[in-house]
Amino acid sequence: MWERQHEQAADKIYFMCSDLGGFFLKIAQLLAKPDMAPAAWVKKLVTLCDQAPATPFDAIQLVLENELGKSIGEIFETFDEKPLGSASIAQVHRARVKGNKMNVVVKVQHPGIERLMMTDIRNLQLFALYMQRTDIKFDLHSITKEMEKQIGYEFDFKREANAMERIRCFLYENNKKSPVLVPRVLPDMVTKRVLVMEYINGIPILSIGDEMAKRGINPHGKVAEAAKHNILNSLSRAYGQMILKSGFFHADPHPGNILICKGQEVALLDYGQVKELPDKLRLGYANLVIAMADDNASRVLQSFWEMGLHTVAKCENEQQELLRLAQTLFDTKMPAGQTVLQPFSDDSSIKKIAVETFPEELFSVLRTVVLLRGLSVGMGVNYSCAEQWRSMAEEALLASGRVTKDGKERSRRRASLRRLRAGS
Repeated sequence: MWERQHEQAADKIYFMCSDLGGFFLKIAQLLAKPDMAPAAWVKKLVTLCDQAPATPFDAIQLVLENELGKSIGEIFETFDEKPLGSASIAQVHRARVKGNKMNVVVKVQHPGIERLMMTDIRNLQLFALYMQRTDIKFDLHSITKEMEKQIGYEFDFKREANAMERIRCFLYENNKKSPVLVPRVLPDMVTKRVLVMEYINGIPILSIGDEMAKRGINPHGKVAEAAKHNILNSLSRAYGQMILKSGFFHADPHPGNILICKGQEVALLDYGQVKELPDKLRLGYANLVIAMADDNASRVLQSFWEMGLHTVAKCENEQQELLRLAQTLFDTKMPAGQTVLQPFSDDSSIKKIAVETFPEELFSVLRTVVLLRGLSVGMGVNYSCAEQWRSMAEEALLASGRVTKDGKERSRRRASLRRLRAGS
């Protein structure tokens, strides 16, 4: 009976998000997570990550030719009118540039989408203010302000191209082999609303089980499990390096942006949402990663204060609830025996601990971890990004001079903790 209800609800939400478009497609991406929603919802809504309603080709052709200043026939040898995929802000077409044998992907912005999307977000901000004044004691308004800023950046494809190249260089220069593939940009074919890049062949990450079954591999067997662990390890390692070592990272790892290629290589697409953390916040998060990996509640408290995340406890066991809150927000590991999180249930740490101030810049880290957790649950792998990133966090703190080689904290950190205790 519940399954039938979930399927009916999934259809209603799917058609609502499809019809309204704009930010509602972003909401669908957030709901299409196995750790947050019933399986029927995930199966239906995940298609909106890369198969959202497409803009008719005539309108796309007009945008493309206006932006590049030439007709499609003058620029491209071939151009597929049917898009490879379509998402909330743009759609992509496969093509081949004249005089170049390489296949490319042409990303073209949906006409009128910027105005629609920003109107939706401002309406959401009003709703967030209402919710945090009534039921949810969490600084939702700061989160929506950061969303407004981050999504606003997505409409500038020149910025996206620069971000893609910057992340590509960082990962390729800091590893013998980059943990993920990043497409190359064709720099002379980038405008504010058009972006041409290298084509990477692969299958969507959440389709890996179906692909294995087609090849006669048991999706739940040892070979499949090893492949899934390798894929998640590569993806998570890339994110640990970007967030903790560089501070500049891809902030949108939803299933539509991740492909699995030949040899279990992982390709990371769509660099419209990227984030650069200030060093203070990056190092504060590094401290939090170590605290979560070690189940160190007092260090979580210190890290929250350091990052400017201010809380008020409404329970007896404050430090343990703070640890639970940190792991709910910033770690991928699911509690034992759980496959679906209920962050706003009465027993949730979010209900017991009021988050009065949530730094806007920290939202992209939260979103990234939440999406990574959804991917891991969808693949049937329960892992802790905090445990995997612990050594990277230590390296970041060591490089900054915040800790010594033997792992001891500098006196400045101990002084900070004394001030924290004095003020509590």
